Amino acid sequence: MAIEAWFMDESEEDPRLPHHRNPKEFVSLDHLADLGVLYWHLNPENYENDEELQRIREARGYNYMDLLDLCPAKVQNYEEKLKNFYTEHIHADEEIRYCLEGSGYFDVRDKGDRWIRIWIKAGDLIILPAGIYHRFTLDTNNYTKLMRLFLGEPVWTAYNRPQEDHPARKEYIKSLTEEVGVPLEAH
Repeated sequence: MAIEAWFMDESEEDPRLPHHRNPKEFVSLDHLADLGVLYWHLNPENYENDEELQRIREARGYNYMDLLDLCPAKVQNYEEKLKNFYTEHIHADEEIRYCLEGSGYFDVRDKGDRWIRIWIKAGDLIILPAGIYHRFTLDTNNYTKLMRLFLGEPVWTAYNRPQEDHPARKEYIKSLTEEVGVPLEAH
């Protein structure tokens, strides 16, 4: 089962709603990959022993992991936290999230500065590249349990937009405009 993603409408309604355009405009995994967003679907019920997750972690150097339950009952100042997550920002490092339970939305900007909504559900692992403008919110279920992965010690510093002069943003923009090599043929 592939992840669902679509171009968002411009509505200011509750951010936890789907915000589909009319008519709906879905976005492919290839389009997300062109933006540097990577995706895997794994078995969330076996995350402690999942060999594929272990291969991903080893290949990408993710040596730190923690778990985060997001819901009103488990997060102090829940509404304020959610508002902070929903403020458009970048990070200097990749953002790696693996949804173990529940669901939520990561919104990312495309090359034309349009919002793309990515609906993550249990089993979805996504990687947002350093420097991509994004934000996060829960959906109307108001619950998700996420695994956060990091290179080395966890650093989660958000740099709110605008950040056009931030080194991670400059590198991200450069990666969108340069051809980084010759694609390898699949075996």
